[in-house]
Amino acid sequence: MELLAICTTASLFSRPSRLSNHASPKHRLPSLAFDRALKVCCASETMSASQGDRVAEKSKEVKLWGGRFEESVTDAVERFTESISYDKVLYKHDIMGSRAHASMLAKQGLMSTSDRDSILQGLDEIERRIENGEFAWRTDREDVHMNIEAALTDMIGEPAKKLHTARSRNDQVLTDFRLWCRDAIDKVVARIKHLQIALVTLALKNEGLIVPGYTHLQRAQPVLLQHLLLAFVEQLERDAGRLLDCKVRLNFCPLGACALAGTGLPIDRFMTSDALLFTAPMRNSIDAVSDRDFVLEFLSANSITAIHLSRLGEEWVLWASEEFGFITPSDSVSTGSSIMPQKKNPDPMELVRGKSARVIGDLVTLLTLCKGLPLAYNRDLQEDKEPAFDSVKTILGMLEVSAEFAQNITFNRERIQKALPAGHLDATTLADYLVKKGVPFRTSHDIVGRAVALCVSKGCQLQELRLDELRSINPVFEEDVYDFLGVENAVKKFSSYGSTGSECVASQIDYWVTKLEIN
Repeated sequence: MELLAICTTASLFSRPSRLSNHASPKHRLPSLAFDRALKVCCASETMSASQGDRVAEKSKEVKLWGGRFEESVTDAVERFTESISYDKVLYKHDIMGSRAHASMLAKQGLMSTSDRDSILQGLDEIERRIENGEFAWRTDREDVHMNIEAALTDMIGEPAKKLHTARSRNDQVLTDFRLWCRDAIDKVVARIKHLQIALVTLALKNEGLIVPGYTHLQRAQPVLLQHLLLAFVEQLERDAGRLLDCKVRLNFCPLGACALAGTGLPIDRFMTSDALLFTAPMRNSIDAVSDRDFVLEFLSANSITAIHLSRLGEEWVLWASEEFGFITPSDSVSTGSSIMPQKKNPDPMELVRGKSARVIGDLVTLLTLCKGLPLAYNRDLQEDKEPAFDSVKTILGMLEVSAEFAQNITFNRERIQKALPAGHLDATTLADYLVKKGVPFRTSHDIVGRAVALCVSKGCQLQELRLDELRSINPVFEEDVYDFLGVENAVKKFSSYGSTGSECVASQIDYWVTKLEIN
């Protein structure tokens, strides 16, 4: 993934408060501050060339796992297998997990309290250095975990070597990743609510406006614009629900599962789970280190959200065209052409439509990655993070710009009203009229179809047919038929729950204003 994308994704997470040595486990979870991670990652990537050269000139240090090896890996292997270029975004969550783990080890007698305190103070200092852009990320240390642990060892010496007791990178990275996803879900859900508010606010500004409803992209029935906008609000609500359901399922702690089989040391997995605000430890250690269901589900929920945003984008791109002319985006959310001076394009929503493919691609990448992997951990799974980081970054951008667009468009009432007569939008309401007169629906359908054919031959609308012309098709028609004809009358006749009738839509508006706490 490009470093810019990584840095942008890093902005999702905020700086936690320091973990007190004396706080109870449940109060040791750092809070999030999304802006600081962005500063950290961008600062580390703009490290001067001279500093980078100094790192490159250093002789390779022995890997923390290098005891049984007689040779160092080649430069090509090191470049190919490193993940620090993108997984450093997890630094805050890695430090969170290490604080909880060190505190648990001390409580269980697996390290002294003085060693614990040295570790916690060292982690505080490393976090400070990262956030101030003073931390040198090293490719030869492979990943965020090894970079932090090795730096801690450089800083405090022997006590740091106890931190990895009863912990593998297998359970460590999944702990970090679950914490990251948990926080990212909160960020996406907040952006969804922001877009919902923008859509409901737009609906409130356009009370009573009737627009053509379409099926097969053909004129179908008249609907209130508010009703149509609320359809997207409903979709987004399900999107948020899927993400929150995913958060419930992912909120179980793998820490302490170790490589795959657990440990014979007397650790307390419930203590670390509580400290990190997980629901409970994962029951099966093999499942704990091999499971990627949580991120598959997360990216699946993002993909469905992206599809909904793409459909919204398509709607508004069409409506902004000269052929429709139903909306006019403001200049602040439009772009021009490099060759055609007259052009004003709704590019943000075109890109929302286009970027949905990227979010779906991230999901497909991860599904393909996981297909056929044997239990338990495999190095293939290192590739799970870039698609997740990209999916979150992209969906957040799509949600943000969709809300911006909603806040900066105007519906062209005059153009819409001129367009309404075409298409015989009141035909179904006329069929309902006949049903109320006791005519079977299929017979009513046929009668109205013949009335529409007559209109087509005459070049007129249903409400313009004379009563004698209607009775020539079927004598059941009476003078009250004109109360059902015309788009305004048609909309008034809708009364079923959830329909586009004025009272029904007003009730839906009231529901969303209350739920979203819109003033």
